[in-house]
Amino acid sequence: MKTPIHLNALRAFEASARHQSFSAAAAELNVTPAAVGQLVRTLEDWLGAPLFHRNPGGKARLVTTEAAERALPDLRAGFDKLVLGLERLKEGSLNGVLTVTVSPAFAAKWLLPRIDRFQSVCPETDVRLDTNLKAVDFVSQRIDIGVRYGTGHWPGLTADKLLGEEVFPVCSPAFLQQHAQLRQPADLARQTLIHDLSMDGHADFPTWQAWLAKAGVRDAPTSRGMKINNSAAVLQAAVEGHGVAMARSVMAHDDIASGRLVRLCGDITFESPLAYYIVYRPESAGLPRLATFRGWLLEEAAR
Repeated sequence: MKTPIHLNALRAFEASARHQSFSAAAAELNVTPAAVGQLVRTLEDWLGAPLFHRNPGGKARLVTTEAAERALPDLRAGFDKLVLGLERLKEGSLNGVLTVTVSPAFAAKWLLPRIDRFQSVCPETDVRLDTNLKAVDFVSQRIDIGVRYGTGHWPGLTADKLLGEEVFPVCSPAFLQQHAQLRQPADLARQTLIHDLSMDGHADFPTWQAWLAKAGVRDAPTSRGMKINNSAAVLQAAVEGHGVAMARSVMAHDDIASGRLVRLCGDITFESPLAYYIVYRPESAGLPRLATFRGWLLEEAAR
């Protein structure tokens, strides 16, 4: 394979052709217009033919020749390949940026309180969080790894189970003190219920109606109450004493441990059919940054 010569001159030519201006190309390449012009002339001298028709005035002072126009698509494809190659070289190291996609609630309630521990064991990796309620495309959004909540099946992605969870009712200690009659599951139906709509429409997502039915309370009125489409905000509403929330154990763990929330009806166990999964493209599994972060997530989940 022959090594391309005059690489800087080719970059100067491509940028000049795209902008139809040495000055605009110089601004993009962070050099002077004179330097761009000299690089292009060096390439023309080597080729023995002009690359531009130079016009003394008008908006388009540089117009590519027919031969130059034919060559531009191949040159641009070559530059794209060079960029891709450099990115793959960087991927083979722990140094650099790791882009992680998670839901805003999972970031707030689980990942961010623990991320310092990852940075302490792997300071050379910079974590970039992409918080999104919707599942993003890993290729187009340049995502390395993520945590998703569901049944573990996403086309084109490997899914390793990270955390299973229970669902149960919670409220603030102050709310419980004010409503001392909250002893039995049936008592909850008479309180303000806080509904988690973050997975609204998912057939397997546990609801108040499903939990009460498991607890033996049939035909309880559960349609009313406060409805919130963010699991972290659901818990915050409960912390502030606005009612009783249907909590997910992964999200509520720290709030319960700190005493901000109290679990109710602890004798009733309701395992969610959904869980948290580490997801990534199978072809990226061996990348050092990804593998290190995946291992750290599993260690944190096992604590």
